[in-house]
Amino acid sequence: MIYKQSLQTKSHDMFIEITDKVEEAIAKETIAEGMAIVYCPHTTAGITINENADPDVVKDMLRRFDEVYPWERGQDRHMEGNTAAHMKASTVGASQTILISEGKLLLGVWQGIYFCEFDGPRNRNYYIKIIRA
Repeated sequence: MIYKQSLQTKSHDMFIEITDKVEEAIAKETIAEGMAIVYCPHTTAGITINENADPDVVKDMLRRFDEVYPWERGQDRHMEGNTAAHMKASTVGASQTILISEGKLLLGVWQGIYFCEFDGPRNRNYYIKIIRA
């Protein structure tokens, strides 16, 4: 089964932790071993795994993304003016695959799964697929 999740982003650049939503999908499937695939169908948003213990990590990451991919239009030809968001999303990627063992995500102690918004605020969707081993 594929679980569709919806969320409303509130700002231009933000990370929203979605680890709990993936864990809920695993619980519904009552799976012991397998994989969880988390997929984002948007070209200006992505999915990543990173530290969830210190919120300054996310703030620093967003700041660094802005340094590498500034919003200045400069010579960008894309008429919407959001080339920076496309670049950030391509760098982060559209999906993550996480192993499941003993019914739990195999994440590190400080890791969480994030939906990454780079062109908000928007109504967004992402999908979770649980695969048995």
